[in-house]
Amino acid sequence: MKNTADKNVSSENIKEMGTPIIPDINSKIHFLTVIGQIEGHMILPPHNKTTKYEHVIPQLVAIEENPKIEGLILILNTVGGDVEAGLAIAEMISTMSKPTVSLVLGGGHSIGVPLSVSADYSFIAPSATMTIHPIRITGMVLGISQTYDYLNKMQGRVIDFITRHSNISEEKLTELMTKPGELANDVGTVLIGQEAVEAGLIDEVGGLTQALKRLKGMKNTLED
Repeated sequence: MKNTADKNVSSENIKEMGTPIIPDINSKIHFLTVIGQIEGHMILPPHNKTTKYEHVIPQLVAIEENPKIEGLILILNTVGGDVEAGLAIAEMISTMSKPTVSLVLGGGHSIGVPLSVSADYSFIAPSATMTIHPIRITGMVLGISQTYDYLNKMQGRVIDFITRHSNISEEKLTELMTKPGELANDVGTVLIGQEAVEAGLIDEVGGLTQALKRLKGMKNTLED
């Protein structure tokens, strides 16, 4: 009976996590992953890899309330997604009392940029990229001035959040967003690894080891 149960657990682990065994560790650090497309109020097609904001927000509340958890590492590999949902998650992370560190792996594109800078300290892998571009709207759009005003206000919210939580200026960020020629049939900028640090968006180039070391140092500082 036990062998059957073990096989079922192993099969579920392979299906969900890609590994037959998940290490059982007692850690005071919580790892939260944001992958694929950030899903907001509209349900995305089933073939899309998504991170649902209604799943992430309760996790953040639980992390903040759990006395056993002393820090959060946010791992990102996202193409972006719903602006409202992404900003909601970013605002919650930025207001947590526990130390937070973000790590961009693969990509932190579009609304993934505010998420990347929402932590107390941010890292980006040398090969990871960040695409910075203006807000887009899909579906039917009314060609009236109010539509432009709405987009402008939404864009302002994103720019304000990024500049408040990173070292990039509003002028530099706007320049990167509206830069022509780098994206086919579009405007914007792609930053790779060190370029994101030089632009002032990300604090440091690094990986998991560096992120863990930084978070543990922040924990020790708070304890002192």
